[in-house]
Amino acid sequence: MYSAILFPFTCYFVMTGKCILMEWEILSVSSTSISLLVLLDPIGLSFSNVVCFISACVLVFSSYYMAGDYFLSRFIWLVMMFVLSMNFLVFIPSLISLLIGWDGLGVVSFALVIYYQSSKSLSAGMLTALVNRIGDVMLLLAIGFSVLQGHWNVLFMWDTELSVLVIFCILVAGMTKSAQVPFSSWLPAAMAAPTPVSALVHSSTLVTAGVFLFIRFFPFVSSFHGFSSSLLFVSVLTMLMAGIGANYEFDLKKVIALSTLSQLGVMMASLGLGAPYLALFHLYTHALFKAMLFLCAGGIIHNNSDIQDLRCLGGLWGQMPLSVACLNVANLALCGAPFLSGFYSKDLILESSLFSPCNLVMLFLIFLATGMTAAYSVRLSIYSLWGQSNHRPLHQNFDESGEATWPVVILALISLFVGKEMQGLFVEFNCSYVFPVSYKLLVVGVGLVGVWLSVMAWRSPVLTENQVGFSFLSGFFSWMWFLVPLCTQPVVKGPLRAGGEFFKYLDQGWFEVGGGSGVLFMVKEGSRGSEFFQQKLISFLVMMVVWSAVLILFWVVV
Repeated sequence: MYSAILFPFTCYFVMTGKCILMEWEILSVSSTSISLLVLLDPIGLSFSNVVCFISACVLVFSSYYMAGDYFLSRFIWLVMMFVLSMNFLVFIPSLISLLIGWDGLGVVSFALVIYYQSSKSLSAGMLTALVNRIGDVMLLLAIGFSVLQGHWNVLFMWDTELSVLVIFCILVAGMTKSAQVPFSSWLPAAMAAPTPVSALVHSSTLVTAGVFLFIRFFPFVSSFHGFSSSLLFVSVLTMLMAGIGANYEFDLKKVIALSTLSQLGVMMASLGLGAPYLALFHLYTHALFKAMLFLCAGGIIHNNSDIQDLRCLGGLWGQMPLSVACLNVANLALCGAPFLSGFYSKDLILESSLFSPCNLVMLFLIFLATGMTAAYSVRLSIYSLWGQSNHRPLHQNFDESGEATWPVVILALISLFVGKEMQGLFVEFNCSYVFPVSYKLLVVGVGLVGVWLSVMAWRSPVLTENQVGFSFLSGFFSWMWFLVPLCTQPVVKGPLRAGGEFFKYLDQGWFEVGGGSGVLFMVKEGSRGSEFFQQKLISFLVMMVVWSAVLILFWVVV
């Protein structure tokens, strides 16, 4: 209902381009004032509208997916707090007040990831929380370095002596929130959350917070000449790592999570190319079809006895035709198939990369990652939808209920028909790209090559066996270039082992002698020894007195 009410205002602001800035001064110390700002502009209102619309679809799907959960009301409240934190982040342009939504996203995401109370969920939640705390610390440092400005308003930032440090802190904060290399390991781990949460987190809320932060700060951060090249390099590495890793993954939700990581790299690449509104447009289209993709995956998992392994699925087109059709639409939009919503944004970003002054290696990596996107999308469809049925014995077929299908159908219709209209609203065509026909067909050609490679790999038993088996190369790609073990085991194993050694040699060793317990023992033993000495001394003196008296008496008598 909130999304429906907000939609006319969003259309008005987008059509007229108006902005309303409201400020409430909370505290003023010397020349620095702390104030709460609220900005109503086309970017914030449209983003909030997309977030709330996707949240409504996810909540309706949750009533079906989690119908048997005893704590469903608690889950609904957590999701609502998550959406509220995202709205705070969207509408507040002040760097210091931004922490309300920024930290709210981090805290509530931890509570949602550990919703299924198990050791795996707890480890995934801790990894998510700790990696995001790096971004929180960087944002706090940026707030401290911005004191020279005399304010924290994003819209009026100007160049100072510490601007480079502020931009660096904002860059690292956005990279951690949007899971760019080397902070990417938490994104697949967050799949321990319920599937509706994954649909919300990986489409329009937590992972897009870093991209939205860069879009808000873009006039300020783009003034630093090294920002664009650094962001482009990191984003291309993220796209390549996620695209190759998804082709080695067999967990249904993790494949979709890695596709999210790849598309976040596309958005960051658009920012690195100097096109923030194009990144915002791709963020909107990606949010819609990625939420649909996760909801379809949730329906498949729910109707297949909670099985997420692609090798245990197959032949789903005969069991769940509507979900399979929507899943194929989402996969085609993800690949950038012509005239779907993903095509209008992704094709423009790739053409911008061809038009930009990038070197040949960077362009090759961008288009290689694009081909990997088509490859893992077709691989997902082959294994789960079109391949041979590999279900467990006595598998039961379920009917697709209305609560599970109509949110997916609405998202599918939007992904099919709204891309062209959204392009005209959010992208300003102030320049024209003139390419040869071969360059124009390069994007579609790279996707077709990726599809061909995926089909050939599926039909080749040698490649399939090498993919299923474990080797150094498969471990390197499936573990995200070893970022997953590097961000968990070395960070935890060393301190735990050192703590055990300290406990053994200090707490149970030298501290037993020189610590509180040892000192108490020494004092007790000392007092006990002095007491024994005093008793012996008194006995000796008494005996001396007695013998002296006896001797004196004997001498007197004699």
